Amino acid sequence: MYFTPPEEHEKASQSVLTPRYFMKLVLTLLYSLCLVANAAKPNIVFIFVDDWGRHASAYAKLDGPGTANDVLQTTHFDRVAAEGLLFRNAFVSSPSCTPCRSSLFSGKHFWETGSASILWSNWDASLPSFPMELVGAGYHMGKSYKGWGPGKPYEAPFGGKANDYQQAGGRFGNFSQYVTAKIRKGTETEQAKQALYDEFQGNFAAFLKDRPEGAPFFYYTGPTNTHRKWTKGSGKNLWGIDPDSLKGKLPPFLPDVAAVRQDFADYLGEVMAVDAGIGVIYEHLLEIGELENTILVISGDHGAPGFPYGKTNLYDFGTRVPLAIRIGKNTGITVEPGRVVDRLTSLIDIAPTLLDAAAADIPEAMTGKSLLTVFADESLSQSDDEAVYIGRERHFTSARDGNVPYPQRAIRTKEFLFIMNFIPDRWPAGDPRNLSEGKTPPTDVLENDTGITLADEDAGPTKAWLVEHRADGEWEKYYDRAYGKRPARELYSLTDDPYNLTNLAGKQEMEIIQASLEARLLAELKRTGDPRLTGDGQYYEKPPMAGPNTGR
Repeated sequence: MYFTPPEEHEKASQSVLTPRYFMKLVLTLLYSLCLVANAAKPNIVFIFVDDWGRHASAYAKLDGPGTANDVLQTTHFDRVAAEGLLFRNAFVSSPSCTPCRSSLFSGKHFWETGSASILWSNWDASLPSFPMELVGAGYHMGKSYKGWGPGKPYEAPFGGKANDYQQAGGRFGNFSQYVTAKIRKGTETEQAKQALYDEFQGNFAAFLKDRPEGAPFFYYTGPTNTHRKWTKGSGKNLWGIDPDSLKGKLPPFLPDVAAVRQDFADYLGEVMAVDAGIGVIYEHLLEIGELENTILVISGDHGAPGFPYGKTNLYDFGTRVPLAIRIGKNTGITVEPGRVVDRLTSLIDIAPTLLDAAAADIPEAMTGKSLLTVFADESLSQSDDEAVYIGRERHFTSARDGNVPYPQRAIRTKEFLFIMNFIPDRWPAGDPRNLSEGKTPPTDVLENDTGITLADEDAGPTKAWLVEHRADGEWEKYYDRAYGKRPARELYSLTDDPYNLTNLAGKQEMEIIQASLEARLLAELKRTGDPRLTGDGQYYEKPPMAGPNTGR
């Protein structure tokens, strides 16, 4: 809250302290204290990228050679990590846009967000929203590009359209399409790129221009570059990522063939476009003298779209995301620059962390916990029982007949990933419509129409290639692994099987471990009121979640 400063004080020579003069003195003091308090609050900038999985060159250094991260350079993300904290094991609550963001902004597991727990849903007005809590704590707040949703009402956690800042444009998320089109018309590549960098900076500058004098600010920007679709060949043409450099470096659940390598190279090119945007924000903060007064947070909302095991899947490729946090030297929070945080971290902890850093009240309704102790010393919050909890209901509304979801929940520890598929007789990626022996939709349709088949996975060249080769002896197992029905329980040993390929559920030697993980998962679901559970721990098919076409 800000107080309007009183009129000029009466002259000091006034001999009588009248009630009116006393009140003016009190208001002046309160206004001054408010400015002082706000001056001590750190600014917060949050860059949250649509469909950006754990892909950055900083992770190549942690994971060792031989991964796809070897072939890209995220210079600016890496700089933020080197000057702050790099989280090795950060996970989303749900690998789908709306539920992930509902969880992020409310500080709750996605299943706790009621009608906001599915795509194209309705924000539950009872949920806390950390952006609006920051507004209540005196912050100037605004957003650019994608915030919450898709859902209604528009950008509810940000207070609606009033806090939108896209005066400079909204083309940055269509980076490869825009730049490629400009090049075809004769514009130089770097000149075309610069136009988008100027837009990205311009939106931030417009937000800062509206900042009340002395107020701390919270700026959120949600670029959508890594959300499909992007231009074929743009990874190499715009960013120099040769698809052949990915030979032998793709995750083993992806066919190592030319079409898939090009698709993934183009995806990584969009990651590099995002990284350039990170550099724009960093340099602008430095230029205006606010970098060291600012907490800079960078992350993504789930894994890669249009690839098996990615977006909408509870495997690590779908739920593990980048997370780097830079803490300015003047924020009052001390960190050791360049430290790698190994603890398992859920993005539900971001909301209480930022409120804690802003000295704002953390709503009791938030399930997540502040990470400020982790900033100071990771050992203060480590334990042998570390775990994150993940799940999903549905992504594409009509992916299955009757608009029914594919409900899943999972517990991820340092050593194991355990998944419960509540209704395993359904298709996890959606019904295989329009696919029969001798019948396959045309390639261009498979690449561009998500709803044509397996609709819980975005359309794209990789999905199209797998569908077209589903009956080929060499590749059939890739298709079946990606789109076939799954058992009720899945258990993966991360030490031996980091890509979650060998299901150990039901193995005699894993009985005790599986039982322990299932008990822990059910306990957390019950503790936090998951609507998939009843009082006796049984599942039922019609959760009390409002929203369009919720299904069962």
